[in-house]
Amino acid sequence: MNNCTSNTLKEFFIAGFEILPNGQILLFIVLLLLYLFTVMGNLTIVTLVSVVSQLHTPMYFFLCNLSSADIAYITVTFPKLMSIYLTQDHRITFRACITQLYFFLLCGQADIFILTCMAYDRYVAICKPLQYSLIMNKVVCSVMVAFSWLMGILNSLLHALIASSLPFCHSHEIDHFFCDLKTLNTLSGSNSKNRDILTTVQSIFIGCLPFLFIVVSYVNIISTILKIKSSNGRLKAFSSCTSHLTTVVLFYGPIIFLYMKPESGTSRASDKLLSILYVAVVPMVNPLVYSLRNKDVLVAISKIKQYFKKV
Repeated sequence: MNNCTSNTLKEFFIAGFEILPNGQILLFIVLLLLYLFTVMGNLTIVTLVSVVSQLHTPMYFFLCNLSSADIAYITVTFPKLMSIYLTQDHRITFRACITQLYFFLLCGQADIFILTCMAYDRYVAICKPLQYSLIMNKVVCSVMVAFSWLMGILNSLLHALIASSLPFCHSHEIDHFFCDLKTLNTLSGSNSKNRDILTTVQSIFIGCLPFLFIVVSYVNIISTILKIKSSNGRLKAFSSCTSHLTTVVLFYGPIIFLYMKPESGTSRASDKLLSILYVAVVPMVNPLVYSLRNKDVLVAISKIKQYFKKV
């Protein structure tokens, strides 16, 4: 293992999901439907926020960026996975794998920071309502979103550069359905001590601290809501947070379980299933959560329908 010092690898082999040959077409159809529903749902959110003036608020500005990240998130992984089951070609070039890794990390980390921005937006809206328009102005919102994407770009670039320099001399099979950082680190024949330290530090700053910020924000939000004397006021305040809170739970739940559970013989299979949850299922559910539980979005949809009826 330690003699592996150079990288002459030109392509990887993506294992994907173990499934009988008769079920591969069915799996392709399921993946295609997941992909189409996710892209169409999030594209609808982006279109509504862009077109309907009533949705030109900080919360929907963040939601628009979240939906954009979710579209890219699933587009980075699913088309290649679908082509595997359609063509039976499991190969992916080294450059394509690193590119997929880069954009996957970029979109995932952008999601984390945008969700954190949305938590701060809800905190200001409920805990400091009189100062909301002053604090959450267009400049501040733009800077927050730009910071979210910039952090994703820089951090994913760092990991992609490190991964591209790793030697892969012993196994070329990626036991996952995309080029996952954890799996690539396992395949490399080089010493992983420094990479493990970097990953741990990155996990604290990129994952744990934003999640802690969200938790603290909601502790303050719930504390403020409980102080509201009117039951209707409490319900209205809490309902403005339920969509975001639901998205946070759905997004962080599988990720926390994925990285906290102990490794076992069946861990790879469970890793793939958990990854499907936050790569495809959560981005698909997000538009439903925000449309079905949000009157503003429902009103915006009805206005668009009325406009097309007139045309």
